[in-house]
Amino acid sequence: MEVLYNKSQGKSHQEIGAIVGITQTTVRSYLNLYQDGGIEALRAFNFYRRQSELEPHKAAIVKSFEEKPVTTMKEAAHRIEKLTSVKRSSDQVRRYLSSLGLQRLKTGQLPAKADPEAQEDFLKKS
Repeated sequence: MEVLYNKSQGKSHQEIGAIVGITQTTVRSYLNLYQDGGIEALRAFNFYRRQSELEPHKAAIVKSFEEKPVTTMKEAAHRIEKLTSVKRSSDQVRRYLSSLGLQRLKTGQLPAKADPEAQEDFLKKS
């Protein structure tokens, strides 16, 4: 809609792209859609998005990570590769798990000379 408004104000495709934050090719695509089918064509415009190879395994991944959370992304990547045979970098795994609403389990160290009862209380509460 912003593209149409700016075009109606006499702005160039380059200016519109800079204002809206899209390329000139996308500006032309939107304007062509509008010319061919009006506002309804713009509303129905479906963007192509590649689906992740991990998507079919989503339920198994979530179940596995909820049962036993991971402490590092490297561990998460290894477990995902083991579950799905799909290899991903730690950064890709971090983003994918974040999109699923999962986070790595942050752990801390217990002091070596601490009281065993205090350690057990800590483990129960944390």
